[in-house]
Amino acid sequence: MSKDFQHLLRVRYAECDGQNVVFNGRYVDYIDVAMKEFMRVVWGSYQDVHASGIDIQAVGLSFNWKAPVHFDDVLVISIKSARIGNTSYTLALNFHKHATQAHVASAEITYVMVSAGNHKKMTIPQTMREQLEHGAPGVVVNHAGV
Repeated sequence: MSKDFQHLLRVRYAECDGQNVVFNGRYVDYIDVAMKEFMRVVWGSYQDVHASGIDIQAVGLSFNWKAPVHFDDVLVISIKSARIGNTSYTLALNFHKHATQAHVASAEITYVMVSAGNHKKMTIPQTMREQLEHGAPGVVVNHAGV
């Protein structure tokens, strides 16, 4: 399994559809929750980042589904930086079942850095760039209770 940042979550019943698998739209929720935990480790709280005059906006998302996930399965979502530009960055996410290590999905999400308030595109500050480049290897945030 990856040594990248990992977020563990347990699939709840309400997240499953009529086919008894995680509804595809829920993966966007999972990405958002895992990304926020990654950012909390890398940059600190969202409130602190925002208070410093910086905000981020999602501008692109690609998702590749490989296998079903069911109620009560525990997902391991691994995250690392895939690309860092001048004003934007892309995170790569991989989803695995905790019990079997089966790879069930992958995604990439791109964010643009903007000024808080007026949302004008801005250059990623050097300190934040370095923190993003380093990532959070080996850090595990466990919301699954395993």
